[in-house]
Amino acid sequence: MKFCDECGSMMHTEDGVWVCRSCGHEEARDLEAEASMTTTQGQEKSEIIDVSDAEDRGLPTTTVVCPECGNDTAYWYMQQIRSADESETRFLVCTECEHKWREDDH
Repeated sequence: MKFCDECGSMMHTEDGVWVCRSCGHEEARDLEAEASMTTTQGQEKSEIIDVSDAEDRGLPTTTVVCPECGNDTAYWYMQQIRSADESETRFLVCTECEHKWREDDH
């Protein structure tokens, strides 16, 4: 996305140039600069965290009761799974049975 240097409106591409539909200002396209722009498609992917080797990766532990086996220790990590203005979600993995669950802010 590019914004017009003259009026600040969003520009559109037409025949290899950027064109402002508000004021008519035109600029040549810089394909190299456009290739480095961040797209929303690249932001949609969420990282999957493999916790099978949690102890080897140095994940922190906390005292919490596992709902499956009753063990009182779990590894934890935080991950942003909702929009950026929402708080992160804490994921927990039992150190005994490796049951996974999450803790949301309410």
